[in-house]
Amino acid sequence: MQRRSLLLLGLWLALILGDVVSARASQTVWSGLVIANNVAQPDPVPAELTRMESTLKELFGYNQFKVIGQSRKSLVTGSEDWMAQSKYFSLHVDSKEGSDKTGYLLDLKSGKATNVTGALRVSHFNEGLRFVPGDPTRLRFSAMIGGKTRAYLVDRDGKNKRELSKDYPHLVHGMSLSPDGKRGAYEDPAYRLFLADADSSNAKEVKTGQRFHLVPTWSPDGAWVLFVAGEHYDCHPHVVKADGTGLKKLASRNGYRGVIDFLDVYDFHGGSSDLPVWAPDSMSVFYTAKVGKNVELFRVTLDGKSEQLTDTAAGSMHYHPVPSPDGKWLVYGSKREGVRQLYLMRLSDRKEHRITDLKKGQAAMWPSWQPRAALTHRRLTNALS
Repeated sequence: MQRRSLLLLGLWLALILGDVVSARASQTVWSGLVIANNVAQPDPVPAELTRMESTLKELFGYNQFKVIGQSRKSLVTGSEDWMAQSKYFSLHVDSKEGSDKTGYLLDLKSGKATNVTGALRVSHFNEGLRFVPGDPTRLRFSAMIGGKTRAYLVDRDGKNKRELSKDYPHLVHGMSLSPDGKRGAYEDPAYRLFLADADSSNAKEVKTGQRFHLVPTWSPDGAWVLFVAGEHYDCHPHVVKADGTGLKKLASRNGYRGVIDFLDVYDFHGGSSDLPVWAPDSMSVFYTAKVGKNVELFRVTLDGKSEQLTDTAAGSMHYHPVPSPDGKWLVYGSKREGVRQLYLMRLSDRKEHRITDLKKGQAAMWPSWQPRAALTHRRLTNALS
């Protein structure tokens, strides 16, 4: 499949859709392979997806869906398997799995899909399957057990499942792993911060003197952990070294709650956290803070030197900054004149370029970069020149 070669703003997503709801005998079941994205003028939804059109759009946020492979199977016994194929790959559907939420590892070259969470199953509700950073032989996923979410490690073939944190089975936001996959950082239900080995052994609490510690993230070089700490809705960027030493507060958010409330557009979620993020060189952090009645963008170095990156009209706010892989650009959200748009900044001269054009009642959120962004950089350099 060809992916877009420009900046990714959540504009593409490959979906493998298998509608397998309690398959029974004497029933025809449809399964399909679907590609979803957002376009200015979407084509009509395929006839096969008409019944689930509103559900797909609401759940995934995309406006165009293309069926690239499909299959219809008339069940005789209710236990048959079937195949949906396309020229790209195929999806094998096991009717006996029913409505379980299962994680698959798909080899796009061979078209083989491995049910990773189904082997030696620990739960019928599994999500968030992804590779362990720096280790292509192991994966992580979350399993719902006894009403609590628990993190697991597993080999590529689905074997050797190991629960990551038996001492803290209901981590608030899961465990953040270091780039080499050997160390982890997390907060427990009491919002205490811990550093540990990736399998949760050798856990050590980081004592800051603050009540709340939220969403630790590792620096790209694995030397530091970034997190926010403080009081409820009054937390600020802090860092600590990988061995638990060198604790320091980097900056103050000056009374900013750090939450983007969905007050101007409809959304099924109550709001989203606006958290500091690492620069790719691990030498500085981007964050947002109050300046008067505004929320502006800042960058702070590890020695505490802070600089304001934006200075906008009264009533503006900025959120969700994301630096480019080479550290030369910053994409972020900004609410100006009552509308949330996405902006791009060239950090060398802080020149901005708005990259969305939305009307009131719409909002742009959660930008992300394509890993190979060299071509994008050249095009954006020309656009900003």
